[in-house]
Amino acid sequence: MIKLDIINRVADKTGVPKMKAEQAVDALFHSMKEALTRGERIELRGFGVFVVKPRKRGVGRNPRTGEEVAIPSGKTIRFKPGKELQAHDDGQQFEDDSDSSDSDY
Repeated sequence: MIKLDIINRVADKTGVPKMKAEQAVDALFHSMKEALTRGERIELRGFGVFVVKPRKRGVGRNPRTGEEVAIPSGKTIRFKPGKELQAHDDGQQFEDDSDSSDSDY
């Protein structure tokens, strides 16, 4: 799924024009990007959590030449899915609400 697919689904589910849906999706992603840049944790109940974690310094190898390359320390974004999003051991997947006719919007 790409950003355009998300915009189309928001427009279809809410009945708003695609331009408004695009503005809403862009605003959401922009807000998330700003929060993660500041190192904040984003928790979306029923979906998951985005956190910024430190990344260790290390040594890697160039796959073509085998030459060692220094990997600088930094930060990375991790996502931990919520319970509803995780697959269960019994093979049951998360619930797909795309068929639901009752909408909260």
